[in-house]
Amino acid sequence: MLHTLRSKFVIGFFLIFCLSFLLLNVSLKEYIRSSNKSIVTSDLIDLKNNGNIYVTQAFLINHFANNDLYFGQMAEEMAGDLRRATSSDVSAYTIDGNLLYSTDAGKFAGRSTDDLKLALQGKTAYTISYKGSAGSVLYSYPVVIDGVKVGILRFAKDFSSLYEQTGRILNLIFYLALAIFLAAFVFSYLLSRHITIPLIKLTNASTEVIRGNRNVRLAFRRRDEIGRLADNFNDMIERIDSQIATIGRDRDRLQSLIEQEKRFFDNVTHELKTPLTSILGYAEIIRENGESDPAFFRKGMTHIVDESRRLHGMVLNLLEVSRRDAIREDAEPIDTGVLLRDLCDAMSIRAKRYKKSIVLTAGDGLVVFGEADRLRQLFINLLDNAIKYSAPLAEIAVAGEHGPNGKTLRFTISNPGETLSAGQIASAFKPFYSGDRTFKEEGSVGLGLSIVQSIVEDHRGTIRMESDKGRTTVYVELPAAISKGGEV
Repeated sequence: MLHTLRSKFVIGFFLIFCLSFLLLNVSLKEYIRSSNKSIVTSDLIDLKNNGNIYVTQAFLINHFANNDLYFGQMAEEMAGDLRRATSSDVSAYTIDGNLLYSTDAGKFAGRSTDDLKLALQGKTAYTISYKGSAGSVLYSYPVVIDGVKVGILRFAKDFSSLYEQTGRILNLIFYLALAIFLAAFVFSYLLSRHITIPLIKLTNASTEVIRGNRNVRLAFRRRDEIGRLADNFNDMIERIDSQIATIGRDRDRLQSLIEQEKRFFDNVTHELKTPLTSILGYAEIIRENGESDPAFFRKGMTHIVDESRRLHGMVLNLLEVSRRDAIREDAEPIDTGVLLRDLCDAMSIRAKRYKKSIVLTAGDGLVVFGEADRLRQLFINLLDNAIKYSAPLAEIAVAGEHGPNGKTLRFTISNPGETLSAGQIASAFKPFYSGDRTFKEEGSVGLGLSIVQSIVEDHRGTIRMESDKGRTTVYVELPAAISKGGEV
């Protein structure tokens, strides 16, 4: 129990309040006692002064000799007058301590005589007696006339009203302080609960998260630091969920990439092995037979040249995929409108082999900064894909125009054909992806669109594909070439 924050708060507050209350009570009592003592001392000094004045005047008025004999003769009268003047009982003693007269002997009987003994020695002294809430003082001092000690006066003064009043004050302060400390303790206890209960819930929630339960949430309707801490905890859990989901997607993507790379490796191995085997077979036969069979020799050499060119093309494609150099700042301006017209004319011959046609719509001033060879390869790959995968007798639409903001150029290549699924579109630009098309050109290893995407990105452009209602369209946007003066 002592290890919990709440118990430490409660025990700590309790000890602090108890010690504070005890110190306050003791300090107040000591202060009041000291104050009472000062009041008593001041009253006794006034009492002595009044008594001395009365005795001195009595001696002067009656012209008696200054001796103890007269003090003894006037003791009864003097004690009575002083009792009425000071509201205190008075006893008169000789210089030897013998009682001459007392206004009330019972007030002096059975009580300490320490003050009287000191008075016999020529000193002024008093003793305080307490009985319940009542208090009284015995006060003794020697009477000196013209430097001669003539007797001793002893007063019994009642200070019960003073001590009763201070007692009531002490009680009032005690209960007031007790009430204040109790209220402070209750408030501190409630405050500790206000702090510790949310912390306990936060601890339990974090324990659940450690155990794998990330569905836990904290709901505190508070605007203080603990409320913000709960909000931060909830945000942290949501961020952890988001990061875990991202890690899961990255893991799946990595697994898919690994599988694609494996397929690519298998495809490349197969595609490279087949022509190499054919080349090697023809080369060995030609080496053995020489030119004894001219027809076979020409056929073999033609096959070796064709297969070597195909291998060369595949190697160039692989190198293009691995090339990720950004376009240089000093790249030359390329008029893509002119480039597209030349390419469409050239690719129309290939399209006619498949009984298809290309229709170009391109405006003027379609200039970009870039590398002509790579831009040519970009459009050749897109046109080649459109020719290969479009429907029979298809018309392939190619268009180039300025974007709506004038800062980009937009190119579209659209062809009718098989509608692609969302998964096929999402994977089309991935390296090594050859899809699940029924038609696949010999030597293709699924690098064409990946090369296209790398060229577009290196030219700081974007590319996307849409397929709907039997028509597939590729959209390419490239930054327009604008000079410092605002013109190409």
